[in-house]
Amino acid sequence: MSDLSAFPVASRWPAKNPDIIQLYSLPTPNGVKVSIMLEETGLPYEPHLIDIGKNESWTPEYLALNPNGKIPAIIDPHGPGDKPLGLFESGAILLYLAEKTGKLIPADAAGRYETIEWVFFQMAFIGPMFGQLGFFHKFAGKDIEDKRPLERYRAESKRLLGVIETRLEGRDYIMGADYSIADISMLGWVRNLIGFYGAGELVDYASFRRVPGWLERCLRRPAVQRGLEIPKRG
Repeated sequence: MSDLSAFPVASRWPAKNPDIIQLYSLPTPNGVKVSIMLEETGLPYEPHLIDIGKNESWTPEYLALNPNGKIPAIIDPHGPGDKPLGLFESGAILLYLAEKTGKLIPADAAGRYETIEWVFFQMAFIGPMFGQLGFFHKFAGKDIEDKRPLERYRAESKRLLGVIETRLEGRDYIMGADYSIADISMLGWVRNLIGFYGAGELVDYASFRRVPGWLERCLRRPAVQRGLEIPKRG
């Protein structure tokens, strides 16, 4: 049986089966990336709900695993060299799980780097921009009298949807015919933008011809449907 005692997070959220991947998350656009990836690959894992509404991601035990204080994070008891490995940041986790399983990433070097490029694009632009737009449109930011920040994030979010739209010309998925970690990295953010954030009209989502079809294809995948609800909210 694997020993996870070196990870303080395992004392606060004990593992029932320490021999499988431990997922610490919440079903947010960043959180569901990893649960979807785990469902897609078939790797056994044990999810633990980190309730950000109760500031659980800022507890000392969680911060010892993820110093950024965000979700998700994982512990793989059988990491490189069959030694336990803790990882935070969803993009890094997606890449690690893809390389561990050889799934959802092209085998050729050029395709691999192109896929990573689009994962980085999501992490650097889509996540931060869509998240800020959500704040200023749905949450406390909407009460700020100065609407210039909202307009900036609206315009940039629409531009980013345009980047995805252009990329999808002649393609079913970001990398072409094959669904990959590039799609997994983005789908939760686009889904939340038009759903949870209710910003579809704000970014003129209906004007895009390819992005809605791509999102629908992604959401039809059984692993995606399961992953969107993992871990179950308390």
